Amino acid sequence: MSFKASLLHFIVMVALFAGSGSARAQEKAINLVGFGDSLMAGYQLAPSESYTAQLEAALKAKGLNVTITNAGVSGDTTSGGLSRIDWSVPDGTSGVILELGANDALRGIAPEQSEKNLDAMLTRLKERGIKVLLAGILAPPNMGGDYAEKFNPIYKRLAEKHAVPLYPFFLDGVTTVPGMQLEDGMHPNAKGVAVMVERTLPMVESFLGEIGSATK
Repeated sequence: MSFKASLLHFIVMVALFAGSGSARAQEKAINLVGFGDSLMAGYQLAPSESYTAQLEAALKAKGLNVTITNAGVSGDTTSGGLSRIDWSVPDGTSGVILELGANDALRGIAPEQSEKNLDAMLTRLKERGIKVLLAGILAPPNMGGDYAEKFNPIYKRLAEKHAVPLYPFFLDGVTTVPGMQLEDGMHPNAKGVAVMVERTLPMVESFLGEIGSATK
């Protein structure tokens, strides 16, 4: 083989190796954590029926290399979430879908306290360089209009303060819709979760795009 031919072969091999390295980088999984309460945990559902599992499957069906860890704890409040946010979100996490506050509203916890706890969680995640998609909750009607007026706006305020994307109502398309809840009339069944995944999917895809751009 001549010198020119050898040189050309070397250049081609280098280009192929560099290309394969780029492909490998693109194939690296993005690690998300779904951090929340029973709505995230998948109360009374099979593990494969939870929000995180169905969302991961939907994203992978679109060719996206994503793993989503379920860090939902049934019954958790924003106070409980704040107490475990550091160890429940491991190092190496690229993004968190943060959904908490439903149990605060059910228990009539002061909205000011819920907002303070969520604010602290967002601050801690930001300090660690972890991006957040905030999922909002609405106060149940039985808590009264005055409570709802104080509670419902906290998610929009926090999203604006921390410049994070907000999905306004995590249970959109499920609450009060027949056939979408368990017998308790509060938690989504597997079909309800599928609706939640379908409706949140565009925003989650956009969120992943932000994470991808930040890591390049």
